[in-house]
Amino acid sequence: METKEVSTEDAGVYNGYGSRGFIARFMTSEVSPTCEPLGIHNKFIICTGLLGGTAVSSSGRLSIGGKSPLTNGIKEASSGGTAANDLARHGIRAIIIERLPASDDRGTYVVVVSDEGVRLETMNELQYMGARNTIKALRQRFGEKAGVICNGPTGERLMRGAGVVCASPHGEMRFAARGGMGAVMGSKQVKAVVIIPAASSKVEYFDKAVFTEAAKEYHQMLVDAMPTIKKSNQLYGTTGMFKIVNELGLCPTRNFTLGAFDQHKEIGGEKLVELIQARGGDGKTGQACMNGCMIKCMSIFPDKDGKAVCSTVQYENLSLIGSNLCLGSLDEIARLNDKVNDLGLDTIETGAALGVAAEAGAAEFGDIDSFMKLMDEIEAATPLGRVIGNGVKTTGEVFGIKDLPMSKGQAFPGYDPRALKGNGVTFAMTPMGGDHTLGNCYGARATVPPLSCEGQGDLSRKTQLQMAGLENMGFCIFARSYLFKKPELFTKFTYGMCGTQMTVDEFWEQGHETARLEYEYNVKAGIAPAQDKLPEYMYRVPLPPTNHVFDLTDEELQKGRLC
Repeated sequence: METKEVSTEDAGVYNGYGSRGFIARFMTSEVSPTCEPLGIHNKFIICTGLLGGTAVSSSGRLSIGGKSPLTNGIKEASSGGTAANDLARHGIRAIIIERLPASDDRGTYVVVVSDEGVRLETMNELQYMGARNTIKALRQRFGEKAGVICNGPTGERLMRGAGVVCASPHGEMRFAARGGMGAVMGSKQVKAVVIIPAASSKVEYFDKAVFTEAAKEYHQMLVDAMPTIKKSNQLYGTTGMFKIVNELGLCPTRNFTLGAFDQHKEIGGEKLVELIQARGGDGKTGQACMNGCMIKCMSIFPDKDGKAVCSTVQYENLSLIGSNLCLGSLDEIARLNDKVNDLGLDTIETGAALGVAAEAGAAEFGDIDSFMKLMDEIEAATPLGRVIGNGVKTTGEVFGIKDLPMSKGQAFPGYDPRALKGNGVTFAMTPMGGDHTLGNCYGARATVPPLSCEGQGDLSRKTQLQMAGLENMGFCIFARSYLFKKPELFTKFTYGMCGTQMTVDEFWEQGHETARLEYEYNVKAGIAPAQDKLPEYMYRVPLPPTNHVFDLTDEELQKGRLC
């Protein structure tokens, strides 16, 4: 961005790595751990999974990486949408955006990928435009099927709660939300990356026969599970979890001071589906955020007139900007969610920050209008808006609230670690802090009870290793319950794509190496191991209704460390 030069190089030593694996290796090789996250030496990384561009269901997620302005450590955030598959079909594994424009350069730039190559265009008319209209404007210009990666006005204004937006097939917004990567994108003055679909795919296979055999076996597993998928994933997405999470007493409520919400029936997955089906119109369940996905977990929530309000309302949205703010209406949650999305913010980070603001008296729990007023402040970039837009840590520090639901500067997602202690290990020990996708132990609650003080470290560690392997391939987390039953499929996919022969144990070790590289980066950045912990209040303040604290021994906690 300093010279506006576009150059291309072979993936070289990065061949065989995608998504999180690529980012870990690139960051440790080429980005100083002590650089300023929004400064000239950080790099903004966009990359595909190893299976990007293929027809394998649920394998087309996009990863965004760099040094996080929230945690000051390494970060990878992933998203659905069409962009990863579009990039891979151009034969592109990653786009790296380096340096900063000159201090007097006020331009707003768009990277355009097409069959003619990669170019940089000035599109100042997009400056501070909302994410929804940005996607619309770019697809009107470059084609309705163009892949779009962009940020909202909060990213352009360098607010640390900003994520990166990716367009799904019909223009709905998906998010690589966590870690403030929208602000890193904004620091480069790049508003968007547009990928015009390739006339013919340039994806190459080392042994397509082996790859196709593995793909057929995996797809048959999905076909066999389709009755269950239709009743769960396609109907509820992740919102079906809300009822169970609430019953277990680990649902963030009233700024993480309670673990259950008394109005949970009004905002749970069952109510969501009921309203979508009753209102009709634009409302839909069972939508795919990636072309060719068989799981189809996305929904579109309509207003009372059937007009689309928000896509998609998922469990994290219901908890962080629903129960956490004591909002007992899906219409209110969808309205707030839509505003958060259009501004390009991370729903988790923003919901946690709004909860802290309400604790301080800047809004009223249960009052949607008070929270919408704060969103107006963020949109106007007032001092108050910038405070909240910078996330839970900044909000707490400015308002004088010391008990903050976060780890390593990043807000907790929708699982209070006092009542789901395996996730507490994950939040404390992973390089990226409060991030459930790195090792969510909720699904294994039947094997290790959520409140148990034993087995949580090993459970978290195992889950972290599995997710590192899954994410290297570019798979959605919903694919894990099928692929983990036959992990040899991972080795077949890898061989079919790259020619790398490995055992299942060696595949998991590849994920382990990714996690080690991330941790070593954080050590050099000065945030590990000093910050491998939860906030102090969670060790001493009980969480109703279970009235538990996070009381694992240090020995048990350390079992969740990957290096």
